[in-house]
Amino acid sequence: MNYEVYMHGQILGTYSFLLKGEFLRPDEYSEIKAKYFLPGGETGTAATVLSSLGVSVKIDGTHIGTEVAPLLKKFYSGRNVDLSSLYFDPDYQGLMDYVVIAGLVRSPMGMFQALYEKGAKKRWNMPKEDDIAGCKAAAIDPFFLEETQIAAELCVKHNKPFVTIDCRHDSYLHQHCAINVVSKECTGSEQYKDKSIEEIYSLLTDNTDGLVIITRGEKEMIYGRKGQQMKKMKPFDADVKSTLGAGDTFKAGCVYGLLHNMSDDETVRFASACSAIAISRFPLPLNPPVLEEVEMLLNEGSIKR
Repeated sequence: MNYEVYMHGQILGTYSFLLKGEFLRPDEYSEIKAKYFLPGGETGTAATVLSSLGVSVKIDGTHIGTEVAPLLKKFYSGRNVDLSSLYFDPDYQGLMDYVVIAGLVRSPMGMFQALYEKGAKKRWNMPKEDDIAGCKAAAIDPFFLEETQIAAELCVKHNKPFVTIDCRHDSYLHQHCAINVVSKECTGSEQYKDKSIEEIYSLLTDNTDGLVIITRGEKEMIYGRKGQQMKKMKPFDADVKSTLGAGDTFKAGCVYGLLHNMSDDETVRFASACSAIAISRFPLPLNPPVLEEVEMLLNEGSIKR
C-alpha cells in the first residue's frame, strides 16, 4: 500500500462512556447514554481522521496485543491506514484507556505510567527508516523517548516535514518540526506555569523555524513563527457532544495542511474546522469529519445540523 503520511505514536483501544446527564459525582449513580470500544490514542485517532479526509497513512508506535489487534484490523479494513509496521505481541492485551464523557468534561483513565516504570517491558516500536523515507509528511508524538527522537532524526535526514504536539521549546522535536501544536495542558505545565502566554510564545517561536500553534480550548488560538507577532484566531462554534479526540483531530488537520502546502492561516483555520466538527458528534471514530463538510464549514462559517 502506498501512503502519503507516516505517523509514530500512541495507538490503542479506547473504551468510551458518554453519560446521559452531568459528570460523575462521588457516591451518586450516573446513567450511560452510549458506550463504545474503538481505536484511539493520539496517532490512532489522527490516522482515522486523515483517512476520512482522503489521505493515505502508515502508522507505527505502540505494540498491539490480543484485544487491540483484532479491533484495529477490523476497523481499518477498507480504510487507507496501513498497519503492517505494527508489532503484535501475543502475550499482551494491548494498550487501552477508559474515558468517561459529559459534554465539555471528560476523564481519561489508563495505565500509561506503567509503561515507563523501572523494569517495565518496552511496549513500542523503533521507527523504520524505510517507512519515513517513503512518506511525504509525518507526525510524531513525543511519548517514546529514544524512539521518538530517532523518528524525528530520520525525518530530518530524509527531509520529511513533520507535525508534533506538546513539545517543549528546548526539545529536538520542537526545534526541527514543521508544526508544533501546543495545548493548554503543556502551557500550564511546571516549566511554563509562571510565564505569561506572550513569554511562552516567544520561547517557542524563538527555538524553531516551524509554525507554533497554541490551542486554549474555547479561547482564541495563538500562532506564528520566529520573529512574528502573535496571531490570534477564534475557534469555530460547535454544539459540543464530546471533546474526546478534539486535539488529535486538530493535529490531523495540521498534517493535512502541511501535506497540501497551505499557508499558516489556512492551516490553523482548516485544523480548527476539523476539530469543531469532531466535537459536535460522538463517537468520533465512527463519524470523523470528511473533506466536503470541512470545506462547507470553512466557506459558510457554521456546522450544518
